[in-house]
Amino acid sequence: MRFKGATIFVTGGAGFIGSAVCRHLLADTQANVINLDKLTYAASLDNIPDGPGNSRYAFERADICNAPLLRQLFAKFQPDAVMNLAAESHVDRSIDGPGEFIQTNVIGTFSLLQEALRYYRGLTGAQREGFRFLHVSTDEVFGSLGKEGFFSEVSPYAPNSPYSASKASSDHLVRAWHETYGLPTLLTNCSNNYGPYHFPEKLIPHTIIKGLAGERLPVYGDGQNIRDWLFVEDHAKALTLVLERGVVGQTYNIGGRNERTNLQVVKAICDLLDELSPHVSGSRHDSILFVADRPGHDRRYAIDASKLERELGWRAEKNFESGIESTVRWYIDRKDWWKAILARGYAPTRVGLGQ
Repeated sequence: MRFKGATIFVTGGAGFIGSAVCRHLLADTQANVINLDKLTYAASLDNIPDGPGNSRYAFERADICNAPLLRQLFAKFQPDAVMNLAAESHVDRSIDGPGEFIQTNVIGTFSLLQEALRYYRGLTGAQREGFRFLHVSTDEVFGSLGKEGFFSEVSPYAPNSPYSASKASSDHLVRAWHETYGLPTLLTNCSNNYGPYHFPEKLIPHTIIKGLAGERLPVYGDGQNIRDWLFVEDHAKALTLVLERGVVGQTYNIGGRNERTNLQVVKAICDLLDELSPHVSGSRHDSILFVADRPGHDRRYAIDASKLERELGWRAEKNFESGIESTVRWYIDRKDWWKAILARGYAPTRVGLGQ
């Protein structure tokens, strides 16, 4: 069985992508999963329903900026790998409050790298040979594409938001800790994720929840910004494959090959909601509302995932049509999950206008 006997740190394991990684590791491998999470507003241990009671799972509340605590956790659990998914990730929030993004994404990654390196230097034999540090990043570090072309592993960095700039900084730190100190790192850059347990501030869950409530469905600008959509469970499988078989020091782009404009995404959700949960007031399409665009809004992202597909044999199992349908059905069936978030005080109001 994959990762049998291995202990893996998953930082940010109570977040959207991190929890998908934890669920996948618990369900499809024999790894011991140590979930390290600060439990910020967008994180929830409810995202890992099979975690509690599982002998291969443990949770530690930890901020990756807290180096002394990280040092204790490395000594306590003796991990064979680190998968770093701890990050502030909402672009709109980064426009209004960039400091938190610099702190977590830059300083936090630095602290985690330093403690991982300290721990790695104390390893010997097979454990030292097998240790890996996988850093999970975004395609947004590459900036905005024109109408043609794709981001590859050698695309130049050109971040345009405080969020993407902070992630670009963390990527460069990871590369430097490999090149300078010999830490066995791996780096991935993914396209936009979607799927179950996605916090309501992001486009797809935001639209689904507002659509179910019969509210207006905001679309930024003209709605023609293009993203490449990746089902989160496909992403989790890709990450474990990179951890298992990736070449140390290499970068792997992960994308779904599902380019859609934001308006196309919202209209697809409207169609599914009208079919699966009809509203007495008529079609959700009538509720679409174009609003002021986000400052510095990148026009198009698209990932070339051929290196990952060619070298490691990964393929996305979900296309956009099957993935968005399963996602909409999940939010319809799991009102308890997202209504609990709203009840805790989260208000899906507009942020990120740079004012």
